[in-house]
Amino acid sequence: MPISVWYRPRGCPASPSAPAFAGTEKKNDNFSEWYTQVVTRAELVDYSSVKGFIILREYGFSIWENIQSILDKKFKKDGTKNAYFPLLIPESLLNKESEHFKGFTPEVFWVTKTGDNDIENKLAIRPTSETIAYESYAKWIKSWRDLPLKLNFWNSVLRAEIKDTKPFIRTSEFLWQEGHTAHETKEEAEKQVNVMLKLYKDFVNEYLALPILTGKKSDKEKFVGADYTLTLEGIMPDGKALQMGTSHQLGQNFSKPFEISFLGKDEEQHFVWQTSWGVSWRLMGALIMIHGDDKGLILPPKIAPIQVVIIPIYYDEGKKNEIIKVIEKIKEQLDEKGVRSYVDSSEQHTPGWKFNQWEMKGVPIRVEIGPKDLDNNSLVVVKRNSRDKKNIAISDNPADSIIKELEVIQDELFESAKMKHSEMIFKSDEYNELCNRLTNDKGFIKSAWCGSRECEDKIKDETGVDIRLIEDELISSSCIVCGNDATNSVYFAKSY
Repeated sequence: MPISVWYRPRGCPASPSAPAFAGTEKKNDNFSEWYTQVVTRAELVDYSSVKGFIILREYGFSIWENIQSILDKKFKKDGTKNAYFPLLIPESLLNKESEHFKGFTPEVFWVTKTGDNDIENKLAIRPTSETIAYESYAKWIKSWRDLPLKLNFWNSVLRAEIKDTKPFIRTSEFLWQEGHTAHETKEEAEKQVNVMLKLYKDFVNEYLALPILTGKKSDKEKFVGADYTLTLEGIMPDGKALQMGTSHQLGQNFSKPFEISFLGKDEEQHFVWQTSWGVSWRLMGALIMIHGDDKGLILPPKIAPIQVVIIPIYYDEGKKNEIIKVIEKIKEQLDEKGVRSYVDSSEQHTPGWKFNQWEMKGVPIRVEIGPKDLDNNSLVVVKRNSRDKKNIAISDNPADSIIKELEVIQDELFESAKMKHSEMIFKSDEYNELCNRLTNDKGFIKSAWCGSRECEDKIKDETGVDIRLIEDELISSSCIVCGNDATNSVYFAKSY
C-alpha cells in the first residue's frame, strides 16, 4: 500500500496555516488543570452540553476497548458470561431492598413522562443493576443444577454528580462493568469475591503498570446492601486516594427480598449466596494521573491503542521511494508480530509538531526515519517515558528490537510508579501526629484502629478523611484514637 509523506526537514517550521501545538500546565504546579488539559488535548474526551456528562472520543474509547477486551477474556476464563439488562428500572423493584436503594436515592435520575403523559410507576435510570438483574435471577434459578450463575454486564450507569466533576473520575454517566453471581453456598461466594479481587489486582499491576493497595472497606464505607466489600485503592500524585475497583460479598441480602431460591441436593429450598464486582473507566483516570507528565499522556505498551508511531522525514522527492519502502517493511514486520503501529503520513504539520502530538497522546515508542538514517542503515527509536533515543540497524530486523523496548517501557513504568507509591505511604502512632499528617501530608497514613464506628467518625469529623481500607492482618497495638486494643491496621487518606 503506498504511503504518502510530508517532506520537510527536522525542525523546519510549519506553514503559516498549520496550527501551533499547545502544551500543558506543569503537573506539579497545578495538578487539576494539568489533568483537564491532558484529557482534552490528547483527544480522549470532550465536554457535552450537559454538566457532568462527557463525550468519550475515539482515541479515549480505544483505550477503554483494550481494557474491556483484556478483562472480558479473564472473566470468561473464570466462567462468567456477558448479558445485558434494560437501562430503566421500575421504582417498585428498587424498593424491594430498601437499604440498598436508600444509598443511591440522592443520585438517581428519574423518568416520569413519556411525551406529555405522566408515568404511573416512575422509572429510575440505572444507577447499578442489582435490582433489575435479580428479578430475573429469581425466575431463572430453580435448582442447585442452575448454579453457579455468573453474569457480567458492560454498560453505562447514571448517578447525579453536579459538583466537582472530573473526566473519568467523577461524572454523572460513566462506563463500567458489573459482575453479578449466585452460588449454592456461602463458601463458594466467598471464594468468588477473592478471585475477582485478585483478578483486578493482577490486571492493574500487569497491564496498567499501577501499584495499588487491597483490603476490606469498613462497615461505614462498604457497598450498601453488602455483608462486606473488598477494595482496590490507589494514591494519585496530588495525594488523594482513588477507589479503582470493588468486589462485594452480598450474602443473602438480596436473594431473600427478591426470592432467589433453589431446590438443593437435600431436597430443601435454600436462598442463594451472591456477589457483585466491578471496575469503571476510573482506571483510565488513574492511568493518566500516575503515568502522565508535562508532555501529556504516557501509556503502558500493553494497553496503548498505538504502541509504535512511525514518522517519515525527507527533504526532497529523491529519497521518498526508499524511505517509503523501508517504512512499509518495518510496518509489515510489526504487524506480523502483533504490534499496534501507525504511520503518520499527514502533510499539514512538521515532524516536530508530530513529535509533540504523539507525545501528548502517550504513544510508547516513536520511530523516526530520515535521509541520514537511511544512509546509515538505521532508524531512530524514541521512548516516550524517558525520551531516550536509540539507533537501531534497519538490516537487523528492527521489529524484534522495538518489541524488547516495549517490554522495557512496561517494566520501567511499573517500577517508577511503585517507587512514587511507596513514598506516599506514612505511618502514624499518635493521634495528634495523625491529624497533622492528614491535614498537611499527601498520601496514605497507616495507623492502628480498634474497629469502632465512634473512632472512625471522630477522624472523619475532625479531618474530613476516610478509612480507605482495612488490612487483612491482626496487629498488637493500641487504637490511635481511643487507646483501646486495636484489631487491624487501616489506611486513611483524602479521596476523590
